[in-house]
Amino acid sequence: MPTSSSPERPRVALFVTCLVNVMRPGIAEATRDLLTEAGCDVDVPLAQTCCGQPAFNSGDEASGRAMARHQIETLEGYTYVVAPSGSCAGTIRHDYVHTFHDDAPWRERAENLAARTHEITSFLVDVMDFQPARTRFPATATYHDTCSGLRELGVHDQPRRLLESAEGLELVPLPGSNVCCGFGGTFCVKYPAIANAVVEEKAAAVESTDASILLGGDLGCLMNMAGKLQRRGSNVRVFHTVEAVAGRLAGPGIGEGR
Repeated sequence: MPTSSSPERPRVALFVTCLVNVMRPGIAEATRDLLTEAGCDVDVPLAQTCCGQPAFNSGDEASGRAMARHQIETLEGYTYVVAPSGSCAGTIRHDYVHTFHDDAPWRERAENLAARTHEITSFLVDVMDFQPARTRFPATATYHDTCSGLRELGVHDQPRRLLESAEGLELVPLPGSNVCCGFGGTFCVKYPAIANAVVEEKAAAVESTDASILLGGDLGCLMNMAGKLQRRGSNVRVFHTVEAVAGRLAGPGIGEGR
């Protein structure tokens, strides 16, 4: 249940996402820290589950609807819902409304949730007008724009603005930064040969920048690119944007040992 909050501090439900919860919980911790620094009271609703994206993507509308109902009920009562993932936030904002197109009461609840749901960098910049504390990490980084964040939610300038707070972190352009990395959720499972060819091109583009760090906003995409880079013998380290903004670049990158 949402905790009480002062009028000046919005109540924010942190939607952790499945991959972050299982594979990289430090992303959720960095997200929580940034939200708190931005002036929010943060809860992590323990009843949250998968947003339903794999079901929707696979054509299992019934299962997707069931998960959508559960999330809507779980996340009602918060001022905002924030996720460190453009794909999960996009699912809540678009797929929930679409799946209830023939059910007026649930569609209204889905629209209400959609209006309160944001991807983390967009929320910090567009809603909170947040300027993070300056951190120092001398390195050269490049940035990949994930498909869902860019195309469904308009996330482009926001992460770049936040990354300006990392003193010494030079951001260099990534050729084809808006091109899919090949992950695509269930796409890489259904069409592995195509997905592998796409991520091979993406890894080569990353290496062409001579950057030592690759950043992005969706863990699935970042795991996909990190795995390919490592198999190519690359020394490029991969992190989520919030890890960079929160000053967590000194630890192991995605896919690295502890």
